[in-house]
Amino acid sequence: MTRTLAVRSAPPPPDDRPAPIDLDGHPDVVALLQDHGWGRLLPAETTSPAGRNAVWIGRTDRDERLFVKRLLGPPGDIPRRMARLLAFQRFSERAFTPDHWPAPALLHADPTAGILVLRAVPDAVAAARHVVDETFSAELADHIGTALATVHGARVPAADLAELEDAPLRFPSPELLEALPAAMFEAASFGELQAWRLLQSDPELHAAIDRLVRVEDAAPRVPIHADFRLDQVLVDTTPEGHLRVLLVDWEEFRRGDAARDVGAYAGEWLYRSVLDIVTTRGGQRPIVTDLTHAEILRRGVDNLQRLIPFVEAFARGYRRTRPDLDADFAVRATAFAGWHTMDRLLASSARLARITGIERAAAGIGRTALLHPDRFVGALGLKELT
Repeated sequence: MTRTLAVRSAPPPPDDRPAPIDLDGHPDVVALLQDHGWGRLLPAETTSPAGRNAVWIGRTDRDERLFVKRLLGPPGDIPRRMARLLAFQRFSERAFTPDHWPAPALLHADPTAGILVLRAVPDAVAAARHVVDETFSAELADHIGTALATVHGARVPAADLAELEDAPLRFPSPELLEALPAAMFEAASFGELQAWRLLQSDPELHAAIDRLVRVEDAAPRVPIHADFRLDQVLVDTTPEGHLRVLLVDWEEFRRGDAARDVGAYAGEWLYRSVLDIVTTRGGQRPIVTDLTHAEILRRGVDNLQRLIPFVEAFARGYRRTRPDLDADFAVRATAFAGWHTMDRLLASSARLARITGIERAAAGIGRTALLHPDRFVGALGLKELT
């Protein structure tokens, strides 16, 4: 009997201009902007992209173009995230000239209120938008690899590097694969609990994550983003018409294994290759009937072959900028690419009553890369980093 997976074409992308969060609920943000002479954000020219923080991007009545962020979350977590953001600012001031700044310019920070004001980049488009619109290019991938390698390879005094936080990241977590804390369990959606059950019931996955955590702990420590995704890459052009890439959301900035960031980039494309099974991207035919298992595999392989060149171009830019990598770097990055699909599964499941078949499939393919990373370095486009 032929197995089938019931899938339908993906919904259209969200509105490019989401309505702004009402600033009347944030009077201290309004006061801060006015006190510093920037004026008041114009609602008709301001947007608030969805995310874990409150964000306003727009123009003020004094013609200032600003990116304003208020950190949200547990009270004890906000000071730590703010501290990392400010640590990135200090690091960048020491490591880069103004012409080579890797992120939008920070104008002001209020650590007590958890508010940041940055110079907006009005014409910038998130790299994730280019993926959805199928306008992503090998040139852009090369620039992203170069930008990330520039941060990882920044030359700063050892004492400055030692100042950076080096605490382990929360994920992947061998402890959470054993059991969730009561508070986390009670706050989880049904989709999240289903996703955790899937991960916790896999002994081979437990062993692979234990191994990844150990090799990460032993890896060289450099400045890393630590929460890298394509929606945290802004793409702009310089006045001379050259492509420019800016990296944002440095709330997890610390010393760590650069393979984590590189693997996250490759994992974005691995994850996308599976999600696109149910789309018409890449010239695939529309889905009008249930897909057979063979059709699912064929579309997945076709997508991977279409998208992996963007990983290969990224790897070339990265290696050209940071040629001296440790011997196991590419293998660790491949393992992190596999983990990234599971991280995305956990993130998406928070909004679901149950995880979808396509999300489960993406995690399954990532699992294979995580269990046997040495076999999949080339398949994921990371051979340039060996």
